Amino acid sequence: MDIINLEAQQSKQYCYVFNKSCLKEIWAPEVSVILYIFSACSVLLTVFGNFLVIISFSHFRQLHTPSNLLVLSLAVADFFIGGFSMPFELIKLIENCWYFGDTFYMLCFIHTFISFLLTSVSLSNLVFIAIDRYVAVCDPLLYSAKITIPLVGIFILCSWVSSVVYTWAILYFKGMIFTYETENSCIGDCGAMYTELWTMVDLLATFILPCSVMICLYTKIFIVAKRHLKIINALSREMHRTQKNHSNISKRSERKAAKTLGIVISVFLLCWVPYYFCIIINSYTMTVVPMEIFSIFTCIVYFNSGMNPIIYALFYPWFQKSLKLIITFKICSPASSLISMFAEKK
Repeated sequence: MDIINLEAQQSKQYCYVFNKSCLKEIWAPEVSVILYIFSACSVLLTVFGNFLVIISFSHFRQLHTPSNLLVLSLAVADFFIGGFSMPFELIKLIENCWYFGDTFYMLCFIHTFISFLLTSVSLSNLVFIAIDRYVAVCDPLLYSAKITIPLVGIFILCSWVSSVVYTWAILYFKGMIFTYETENSCIGDCGAMYTELWTMVDLLATFILPCSVMICLYTKIFIVAKRHLKIINALSREMHRTQKNHSNISKRSERKAAKTLGIVISVFLLCWVPYYFCIIINSYTMTVVPMEIFSIFTCIVYFNSGMNPIIYALFYPWFQKSLKLIITFKICSPASSLISMFAEKK
């Protein structure tokens, strides 16, 4: 019996060589390598994907539009998520240890604050982008008069300031409990849980409300787009265009609109629903979601920041042109900022 206990003790590894140190997660070497490779690729995709978007919108003057300023703000938030939040979170997930400062866990606190701040900014920017596109599609004649660069600047400022205030309020009113403050804590632990009240507040403020707004606006956009297509189709018939060719154009346009909106909403929901589902279970049921599963769903939320450049940038042909100019260092030319990013209509 003593031999079995000795072997069990030897098979355990701890985060630190201290008393009350947390147990370290033990993986097979090949599994550990795969996890770190996948994590590194995710971080690189998020950081460099958003960095390319930032360079594109900042450098090329033709892209200095109110709508693109919102996407630029989103890319900045997601860039910092990839550079600051994701590496710490992924290492913590793989090792089950917080290696980045054990004295008062100050870095753990800062990391948590900035992570919640950046994810909040990212979400609010998505909402403002939906509002911008709603006005552009539903009221195109007055879009230039309504959505101006100063107004978008106010949107961006409100997004960042409100996110700072909201995140500060959660911590100030102790709406979040850090695991290292609990009685059963161990050295090497860094986690946070909402209180029951703030679980509902956060659920409404950062998921239900923005998600509802996005779904409603994009649904309206799709309905109006279909209505516009019908009007264009009617005008095309009056101009003696063939019904067959016109029908094909209409169907292709409808499919493209449906596909784009479906990807936007689906990726957003797939990344955020599991995370909040775990929070609800932990706060309002007798069941506690294992920390490993909760950490995985938290990382999926961060992965949404890596998907945003693909959804909002890579689908546009001008981004491919911008990417070529950046990779080939042609943006170093003094006149490169004046290059036309859009194909000229014949």
